[in-house]
Amino acid sequence: MASNVDVEMKALEQQIFEELDPNQESPIDVPLTHSEQPETHVEDKGDEDEEMREDPARFPVIVRTLQLIRGWARRRVAPEPEPDPLLTRLKIAEAALPDEFAADETSEASDGARTSGSRSPWLLNPASNFVYRWLLVVTVAVQYNAWFIIARAVFEELQTEYFALWLTLDYVCDAIYIADMVFMFRTGYLSEGLPVKDLTKLRHHYMKSRGFALDVLSILPLDIFYVVTGPNAVALRLPRLFKFHRQFTFFAKTESKTSKPNVLRVSRLVLYIMLIIHWNACIYFAISNSMGLASDHWVYPGEIQANDTSWHSLTRKYIYSFYWSTQILTTIGELPSPQEDLQYVFVIFDFLIGVLVFATIVGNVTYTISNMNAQRNEFQDRMDGIKQYMHSRSVSKDMEDKVIKWFDYLWTAKYSLNEQQALDSLPDKLKADVAIYAHLRTLNRVDIFKECEPGLLVELVVKLKHQVFSPGDYICRKGDVGKEMFIVQSGKLQVVADDGVTELATLTAGCYFGEISILNLGGVGNRRTATVRALGYSHLFSLAKRDLLDVLMEYPDTKQKLEEQGRRILIKDGLLREGEEHVDQHVTNRKDVLSRLESVEREIAKLTAKLSSLQGEFNSSQMKVKQRLTSLEKKTALLPSQR
Repeated sequence: MASNVDVEMKALEQQIFEELDPNQESPIDVPLTHSEQPETHVEDKGDEDEEMREDPARFPVIVRTLQLIRGWARRRVAPEPEPDPLLTRLKIAEAALPDEFAADETSEASDGARTSGSRSPWLLNPASNFVYRWLLVVTVAVQYNAWFIIARAVFEELQTEYFALWLTLDYVCDAIYIADMVFMFRTGYLSEGLPVKDLTKLRHHYMKSRGFALDVLSILPLDIFYVVTGPNAVALRLPRLFKFHRQFTFFAKTESKTSKPNVLRVSRLVLYIMLIIHWNACIYFAISNSMGLASDHWVYPGEIQANDTSWHSLTRKYIYSFYWSTQILTTIGELPSPQEDLQYVFVIFDFLIGVLVFATIVGNVTYTISNMNAQRNEFQDRMDGIKQYMHSRSVSKDMEDKVIKWFDYLWTAKYSLNEQQALDSLPDKLKADVAIYAHLRTLNRVDIFKECEPGLLVELVVKLKHQVFSPGDYICRKGDVGKEMFIVQSGKLQVVADDGVTELATLTAGCYFGEISILNLGGVGNRRTATVRALGYSHLFSLAKRDLLDVLMEYPDTKQKLEEQGRRILIKDGLLREGEEHVDQHVTNRKDVLSRLESVEREIAKLTAKLSSLQGEFNSSQMKVKQRLTSLEKKTALLPSQR
């Protein structure tokens, strides 16, 4: 993309220079040397000096300007990110979020019956970013009508002083409403998991929906009655509020997209409450205006303050009405008692609405706060349980401090204690894709994963378990029985000698260890061959022995590579002689057979359990059938006697 910008900029430079002097080449692309300078006569020098005096810096300024534009264009055009080789090999990147409603170009190319002018219809994907942004535009138009239609109908000064502005905005919103209906006729949907692209089906699907009826009501052309009532009868535009259902759709999509849904819920609640208070304020002023301003103590006191002209201003009228509405709906403060029947009815209605508003505020705020603190409360409950356990078992103070610091680090680093539970709700394929993306940086650093088969990598990633070790913790000790291997995600580990002081090596992100004891190589069996200690807080992925062996059983080539690498390490450390490799291979093959037998036994046990379950279900259903037959026999035996 950046090369296209360079080509376009060079073409623009050449065009400008040709317009300035058709006989001269661009000084940027073809710089002239001293030997290539054109010969000039002495008598022409005066004419050249005169031209330079008229415009002495013409070419340098143009050159400098074009260079600045080219540099700016290069910075603005972001380079296309290269696909990750691991994702490319796993074929995850190319399958990410396909547009199901895009035109099928292959079918178009193979369809020879189509004419050259025929085109496939354009469709909108309801999950696309364009539809989401368009919903935002529609929501803005709906909010405009919801706030200003009632205000302009009640406050006459607001309508008359800005009449041209309101007329323009009204018909812009009407155009948005009509365009939204056109888009809805072209918006696809899923039927039985497949995208529907047929225009006839899309049209019927939209016209049968409740949204179509509301959209039609929202664009009723009641503005034609302006001829009779005049252009200030804004109440004729009240049907535009039937479009409010599209705003609900926008908020639902936003809540699913945003990473902070609680903030959105609170903001949406505040918006709705403010809108209710706004409408109630406008209705209050309308009632006051119909009964006469300052006719009693309940209505708006517009005529009481005769010397104070601020009470006649539009700003004071709206602010006072909004203040009165806020007080009565929130049941805060004392207001003048109503005097007329209509006033009593309106106040009773407001009290009922106020109770609902107050209950809604309390309920939503309580729910939001509890959701915001749910993760923290769960974390704190687990921490309190561990502290109570250590206190009841008289654990030392140093150990308690170490455990508390470990919990504090997890919370500060924003690591969850139940990451695996969050992924368990996903299907296996999607769970593997999410795990690969989440651990992509670590997997790219591990040499063994760079060349392994994609299926093996997918199976291993799902079985990885995240662990966090505190500073000074021993991940494994030499001679211990190895039940898992480790992959370093972040942090630093030390490989120490038997004395626990001498540092033999340092392991960083991407290193893995523990595979030798898992593979049961000759010379060491299932024992650890080194002691590894954490320098600071270290994040590791562990892979259990049974999980690794079950996966490697289906991928013998990768298992052989691991075993060869383990033998080289053992030979280097003097734990395995070179002459013992064949013996070790024989032992390994024997252990492979044993592990396969164990796997077969586990599968037989699973099948036996399933068979027992099926047999129990069969016996239960057979018993029910017998009971049903017995009941039918009794009923048929009673039929002759009844006759």
